[in-house]
Amino acid sequence: MFHADGSPQERVGKMVSNQVLQNTIEGIKDITRLEICIMDAEGREVVSTAPVFSDAVHAIPDFVVSPADSQSAGPFQFFKVLEEQQLEYVLVIKGESDEICIMDAEGREVVSTAPVFSDAVHAIPDFVVSPADSQSAGPFQFFKVLEEQQLEYVLVIKGESDNTLLVGRMAVFQLRGLMAAFKERYDKDSFMKNLLLDNLLLVDIYSRAKKLRIVPDVWRVVIIIENGSERDRNVLELMQEYVGVSSSDFVTAVDESNVVIVKELSDNSREKEIEKTAHGIEDHLHKMGITEIRVAYGTVVEEIKEVSRSFKEAKMALDVSKIFFEERTVIAYNELGIGRLIYQLPIPLCKMFIREIFKGKNPDDFDQETLTTINKFFENSLNVSETSRQLFIHRNTLVYRLDKLQKSTGLDLRVFEDAITFKIALMVVKYMKYMEQYDF
Repeated sequence: MFHADGSPQERVGKMVSNQVLQNTIEGIKDITRLEICIMDAEGREVVSTAPVFSDAVHAIPDFVVSPADSQSAGPFQFFKVLEEQQLEYVLVIKGESDEICIMDAEGREVVSTAPVFSDAVHAIPDFVVSPADSQSAGPFQFFKVLEEQQLEYVLVIKGESDNTLLVGRMAVFQLRGLMAAFKERYDKDSFMKNLLLDNLLLVDIYSRAKKLRIVPDVWRVVIIIENGSERDRNVLELMQEYVGVSSSDFVTAVDESNVVIVKELSDNSREKEIEKTAHGIEDHLHKMGITEIRVAYGTVVEEIKEVSRSFKEAKMALDVSKIFFEERTVIAYNELGIGRLIYQLPIPLCKMFIREIFKGKNPDDFDQETLTTINKFFENSLNVSETSRQLFIHRNTLVYRLDKLQKSTGLDLRVFEDAITFKIALMVVKYMKYMEQYDF
């Protein structure tokens, strides 16, 4: 929160989304029939129940999906604003008044030249510095919305009614309640981020958990959702809606591409519950049009101090799955097998191992035919007859290929120990290539 002394803390009011504020004042208007606006301390409109362009909203969905760049509907003219073939905004011009509005693709007003409450703006500066909590000016009634003695918003009601003062005070009370709820959620979110990243001392973990009314000793698991190439889509908000406000689970984001869920579990059937949740998350995001995702989760922990371990495991599962389980979109830490061991090897040791196995030969020098033969041979558990049948080649041709590979590497894949060594070597090469992307 930005205090009067200039301390750089985030304002609590800004945590309450404009959509929540809009829904709140729309609900109050439905009951009172009064037009309501929420402004900031500089008199800029945040949300309002009486935008001039409200009648244009209904035409937005059809216009957005139409191939037209512009169209008319009633007194409004609509224009698409594109950026690299993607719709960014819809420009709306009303009749002969030349009033202009910019909306997003969902019909939400971004900016407008004709707000209904424009005449109220001039009274805001004097009201902000006055000691009064509310005051009247013309047809408007002004109310201060404070949080910890700091001005967050100015609530403006238009219309003269015997109940205006009462409605305004009730609306302020409701807004303050919203800000308090969002502040508690923000505090919990901050605590959970620091917990996941191991930024808290043990004594602080339990003291802050108690203060935030977080139960310390329940079964939990960390689930990570990685969003691939669609980082412009807000997976965090979708997951917050999916989990629900009243849930005991926590949803947060520790970086740009990963959303983290700390899920509370029941005592029984924990593994099945986690797997079901992970696939449910994937299905939900697919339905919302987000397809390039991976879901990974760690092991179950009982103490809140161990949540960071489950997070690290989930993070490792995510990375290892991209190396050795590319076809898997949902994976658990305890399913990584030998890939988990290889992932933790230092790169110099890996290079030494590859030099020893391939005797200076570059594994990339193997042609596609050889690699296909090797992979199919492993898939069929070193069975020569079945491998040759699936490759549509004569058994002697397969034997010739295996003999040729033995001469170049010294490893006979028909011998179990040599086959295991070769398989691990191929996995190590794959791991090294992955790590090269990050300059390790």
